[in-house]
Amino acid sequence: MVEQFSGTWTLTASENFDDYMKAIGVGFATRQMGNMAKPNLVISVDGAGVISMKSESTFKTTEIKFKINEEFDETTADGRQTKTTITFENGKLVQKQTWDGKTTTLEREIQDGKLTAKCIMDDVVAVRTYEKV
Repeated sequence: MVEQFSGTWTLTASENFDDYMKAIGVGFATRQMGNMAKPNLVISVDGAGVISMKSESTFKTTEIKFKINEEFDETTADGRQTKTTITFENGKLVQKQTWDGKTTTLEREIQDGKLTAKCIMDDVVAVRTYEKV
């Protein structure tokens, strides 16, 4: 199930990410740093079913720990305080973040040995592709 996501993944491609960051309300300076960052995504699962998802870059390192289907408080890399729930649907890890009456969805899945993260806010969609290190 979720174990297929385990490992260290490095960002290799990013499409439309600046527009996505604008859509969720990220300011100009933070967007510039976000666009330049080439993060590694480190995903692990412990014996109790707690999943750790760490994003590491020279700009910022963030980590969330969660269980599938359990809401938690998240402080995002851009400083939003969100209520977040991650589900496992049709082979995808689907992360829903809600804050200030808004909702964004991040869908992560493995395709052809690569991890793709589709970031969706209203009609804006960004796709970030990671390859296993």
